[in-house]
Amino acid sequence: MNASPATPPACRACGTPLEQSVVDLGLSPISNAFIRPEHAERGEMFYPLHAMVCTSCWLVQLRDATPANVHFHDDYVYFSSYSSSWLAHARNYVEAMRRRFRLGTQSRVMEIASNDGYLLQYFVQAGVPCLGIEPTANTAAAARDKHVDTREAFFNTASARTLAAEGWQVDLLLGNNVLAHVPDINDFVAGMPVVLKPEGVITLEFPHLLRLLEENQFDTLYHEHYSYLSLTALMPVLARAGLRAFDVEHLTTHGGSLRLYACHAAAGHASSPAVLACLDAERAAGLASTAGYAAFAERVHRARQELLGFLLEARRAGKRVAAYGAAAKGNTLLNYCGARTDLVEFVVDRSPAKQGRLLPGTRIPVLAPEAVTAHRPDYLLVLPWNLLDEIQQQMAHIRAWGGRFVTAIPNTVVHP
Repeated sequence: MNASPATPPACRACGTPLEQSVVDLGLSPISNAFIRPEHAERGEMFYPLHAMVCTSCWLVQLRDATPANVHFHDDYVYFSSYSSSWLAHARNYVEAMRRRFRLGTQSRVMEIASNDGYLLQYFVQAGVPCLGIEPTANTAAAARDKHVDTREAFFNTASARTLAAEGWQVDLLLGNNVLAHVPDINDFVAGMPVVLKPEGVITLEFPHLLRLLEENQFDTLYHEHYSYLSLTALMPVLARAGLRAFDVEHLTTHGGSLRLYACHAAAGHASSPAVLACLDAERAAGLASTAGYAAFAERVHRARQELLGFLLEARRAGKRVAAYGAAAKGNTLLNYCGARTDLVEFVVDRSPAKQGRLLPGTRIPVLAPEAVTAHRPDYLLVLPWNLLDEIQQQMAHIRAWGGRFVTAIPNTVVHP
């Protein structure tokens, strides 16, 4: 008796069966589940990492959803404040929003997924009342150390109603690089108007799917990212929640991001032509057709082959390779390529929360940046390639012994 074919999973946004593959990266561990040395002999879970696109609403998403508490817990290791360029981005954002929307001591601001207070600290310093919503206890504690009032919770419709009942109605609601992290995108977005004043503004920043596809940024696929976002896919999500996109900006962060401005559908904010221009650009790039995704998987395979070729040749030539930045995207890359300590000896990172641990899957040790000077590798593979300029400045001294920087996205490049 033949087994019946498995029922396709449903799109998280519109419920349409998912049948169109974007790329399948096989099995991979949770990207931020760093291994403590005393647990090095234990096994770890690997989960499918397969991105698909809904051919109805065009939301790109992982086929299989891992529970949110697998990613966001009391031992979470990502602290935003260890990137100086990200802090500068946050400070510039706060200044821009204060000017554009005339935010002052009478205003109220709320950030969803506020992490360690990296951004809200600048509102606090300006005397603007604010609240952070952050589900991980250790980052929330770090935010309170910065005098940022922080609530430990996942943001959704239920928690938004609780906040509104406590009197939290805000002039500015922001979420930077959080929208991709929520398994139920409709419930998450539906909570936003609940805590938003009638003329309040929402800003959402997220890596732009257009850049991911065009620049082969497949390493940004990991289980913590349930969705890979375009403005095209978000428009119906916003509409279902009674919200309206009225402006969009293109940012350089995370390899190319969008900053989306939204408000209540009936609010008075004038619509910018930038919204239609972005939708037109996405349509022209094929983001609303299956053809736009057809060649992506082959570009991903070629990138893996290039990096492995470089690492194997360096080993054969007696060269030593280390990596910089124990980033989630780096863990996707290294696990997909099957690179272990025979090819990449160690990785360094500025975050003390990661130092002394092992990368998930590959078990490559994470050391402090000073290890680069102590071990003098010939090549430094920059895993958070979006921070290449910042890292080249921090580690410029490797050139003293002939060391060179390497990036693997969109393809492998040894930088002069």
